[in-house]
Amino acid sequence: MPTLNFVLPHWMYWGGLILFPFAAMFLVARQRRRGPPREPIAFTAYLFWLTAGFAGIHRLYLKSWWGLAYVPLLAAVIYCNAQVREVREGVSKTYAALEQAQNDLKQARDEVERERSEGRSPSPEQSAAVARAQAALPAPEAAYRAAQAVHDRWYGRARDAGITIALLMLVDAFLIPGLARRRRATEAPAAHEEAHAPAVHEQGTAEDPTLGFHTRFTDAIEAVNVKAGEFVAYWAVISVFVYYYEVMARFLFNSPTNWVHESMFLMYGMQYMIAGAYAYREDQHVRVDVVYAKLSPRGKAIADIVSSAFFFVFALTMLWTGGKFAWDAVSVHETSFTEWGIQYWPVKLMIPIGAALIVLQGIAKLAKDIVFVARKGA
Repeated sequence: MPTLNFVLPHWMYWGGLILFPFAAMFLVARQRRRGPPREPIAFTAYLFWLTAGFAGIHRLYLKSWWGLAYVPLLAAVIYCNAQVREVREGVSKTYAALEQAQNDLKQARDEVERERSEGRSPSPEQSAAVARAQAALPAPEAAYRAAQAVHDRWYGRARDAGITIALLMLVDAFLIPGLARRRRATEAPAAHEEAHAPAVHEQGTAEDPTLGFHTRFTDAIEAVNVKAGEFVAYWAVISVFVYYYEVMARFLFNSPTNWVHESMFLMYGMQYMIAGAYAYREDQHVRVDVVYAKLSPRGKAIADIVSSAFFFVFALTMLWTGGKFAWDAVSVHETSFTEWGIQYWPVKLMIPIGAALIVLQGIAKLAKDIVFVARKGA
């Protein structure tokens, strides 16, 4: 099989982080309007085709046993690639021996030519050295050709199996819509379609008395943080595809990447910063509630008002220092020191942006606590 030398372009990385969440949110909203989908879904089949089509998973998802035809072909690719890796060392050794024999012959001939250019006849020892070098050359040449032939044979078999898989996948790309329609038609429809289960609202520590409390001012702030949290949540889906590519490239094509790990830990670092305000809004941060849990709802709100001073010291400090930190990176267009060389300044810019969102959410939380206490917990 050929190697994969793909390196993710920087524009594709940043463009994917921006465009993918919008596409995902659009598809989710459209599906919610349409109601529960009937299996199998052509889009899901194409997703399996794109990510695991070489193993026939899309066919198995459509309950077509023809998907098993991919299994021996994939096994052949894996086995042949393993043989290629094994014989590669033999090719390198025989090639090194051939180069040494060629260099010995060249040196012997150069000495003979030098003697003749100076008007002297080559000595018997020099002529014998040329003869010995010429006699020694056919053996390493034959060994190299034999090793290279074995390498090419296994490589060709892997290539042929890979081409066969690619052709089958190409045919299935056109057949998937029809296969999905026929499968849905043959399966007996359910007596009634189950409605989507209501979303489980995780309450975090379940101790925030204002979690379900609303005002127009706080709702406007929280709407921003909810959208920001939802936006970056879809980045986790990107990591599934990216790490899947890394595993396949490394173990199937023997082509490990130099960008997957760096791109993903930077992405999750930015997600951590942007989603912090949303987690605060949902009461998902860890809380030491040995005393707090024993207070009444109004007492908890008062405790939150008092402790908000410490919160704003931390959040505003992070906003200020993070802003300076990010400005330094932006001013010099900072990039990483790795081979990939991705831009670091957008990553560091997420620190003050995330801190600003947390500050806004803290203001909303403080406002709700004050209104809650003023209304005596109503």
